Amino acid sequence: MSSETVIKVEKLSKAYTIWSSPAARLHGPLFGQVGQWPFLPAATRQLCRRLSHESFRNFYALSDVSFEVRKGESVGIIGLNGSGKSTLLQILAGTLEPTEGAVEVNGRVAALLELGSGFNPEFTGRENVILNATILGLKPAEIEERFPKIAEFADIGEFIEQPVKTYSSGMVVRLAFAVLTQVEPDILIIDEALAVGDVYFQHKCFAQIRRFREQGTTLLFVSHDPGAVKSLCNRAILLDAGSSLRDDTPDAVLDYYNAVIAKQEADYAIQQTEVDFGKKATRSGNKKASVTSVDLLANGKSVHVLVVGSKATFRIGVTASQPLEQLTVGIMLRDRLGNDVFGTNTHHMGLRLKVEPTRSLTVDFEVLALNLGVGHYSVSVALHSGAAHAENSYDWWDRALVFQVVHGSMPSFVGLCCLPVEVKWR
Repeated sequence: MSSETVIKVEKLSKAYTIWSSPAARLHGPLFGQVGQWPFLPAATRQLCRRLSHESFRNFYALSDVSFEVRKGESVGIIGLNGSGKSTLLQILAGTLEPTEGAVEVNGRVAALLELGSGFNPEFTGRENVILNATILGLKPAEIEERFPKIAEFADIGEFIEQPVKTYSSGMVVRLAFAVLTQVEPDILIIDEALAVGDVYFQHKCFAQIRRFREQGTTLLFVSHDPGAVKSLCNRAILLDAGSSLRDDTPDAVLDYYNAVIAKQEADYAIQQTEVDFGKKATRSGNKKASVTSVDLLANGKSVHVLVVGSKATFRIGVTASQPLEQLTVGIMLRDRLGNDVFGTNTHHMGLRLKVEPTRSLTVDFEVLALNLGVGHYSVSVALHSGAAHAENSYDWWDRALVFQVVHGSMPSFVGLCCLPVEVKWR
């Protein structure tokens, strides 16, 4: 393994045995053993082997997964529930053994996996800090020296002297992450656990993770929060049913992930096309309704460049292949890094749209002042029922339109938005 490669995964698979019944746990292996006895008739041995095989099946949580992570990379692992994310992290952390394949990890690993894992509920918070810090390689003198900082970061007060079984889920995460802040790992692995913390503590954790990154720590991060993945990671891997579907920039992978989670019907199709600046645009849906056009208008004319603060209209053309009593049309604006800037839809605006196959529909989203910062932006469009595209996705089109915002006569500023500001002095 290269000195710059800290994690190498080759054809990794993890299988679990699913027994057909509780009794099969006993008679399945027994039939298997009897089927190996050479003094029995061949037909009997064959019957026993068949009965043994019918008593169980193997469920592959991971199947033939391969990738490498270089030193200092931040990799987001995303996917639906049951896609194999947690299993992968547990194998990398060393708490699970793979069924097939090989894993090489080079460096000190600190992992925050399942909530409360590694904590003894009967021990106090202090005792669990000492236990976990020892497991992670700190010496007694180092633990004693760093304990005040751990307690300060956890911020659970006198509860640190109480048994962990009396803690809330948020307090458990606070204490577990606080220990990691003092370990200085080469590789930091974090599962969904941070999601149970309050907003203030999450901000503290993300700030600490960024400090780890600045120090060259390699990060593997599982989250269902697209914003967190885009903010913390420079690469993402999409898992589905134990297999790796995409390994690319967070922007490209999350676009494809949106299509995966919207898949609900057999005729669902995903098409990948190369558009502006070589980025991938994902389009998906069951096509009960389709986007026929996406346009940006200023003063009644189609444009691709706007001045900061301009009045603008996003015009969406729609057709349907069957009558739809309730159609939702939505837009999402993203910056050049793929971060969500603004999104809304007709459902949230209180509108109920009805469309017939014989008639086209035009929906205008009029923005009185497009107070975006200078730069390039993309428009994604979604057609679905209800409040969100996951309910019944008709057509989801990422990066259907790219436009640019430039400086006008307004004073210069930096950032993603232009706020109306008055300066007064006396």
